[in-house]
Amino acid sequence: MIDWPLAELLPHAGDMILIEQILAFDEEQIHTRLRVKPDGLFNLPDGSLPAWVGIELMAQSVAAFAGCHARQRGDATQLGFLLGSRKFECNVDRFPAGTELTLHGIRSLEDDNGMGVFECHINAPGIHASARLNVYRPPQAAQYLDESEGVQS
Repeated sequence: MIDWPLAELLPHAGDMILIEQILAFDEEQIHTRLRVKPDGLFNLPDGSLPAWVGIELMAQSVAAFAGCHARQRGDATQLGFLLGSRKFECNVDRFPAGTELTLHGIRSLEDDNGMGVFECHINAPGIHASARLNVYRPPQAAQYLDESEGVQS
């Protein structure tokens, strides 16, 4: 179990941090967990969490993977972007309140330009979800954002 504060590893704040704990990570993968709280930002009236939020849970696990590696190197956490997902499949339409979800993300590709692909899974008794996430972490995120602000549509 990794007891580093999640707020130091994720570029999220407050209630937007949905995962609760990093169980383990190495060079290619991360394991995280959370218990579905009945009063979260995305919960349905019955306290359950819609299955589509699983994409965000997976993305936060990938962000935690990057944050853990940055911390190991002594670097600051960097901003990253979820570009999209492919093949999201879930055998339920919601995660019941109180359910402990475990997430597993495996890096299948990452290049020097910051593009990456992760195979992700969510599991709990009777629950399985999977997706392939395409992510992008600009090498100079602050500079990237400054350049983006100058672009007008």
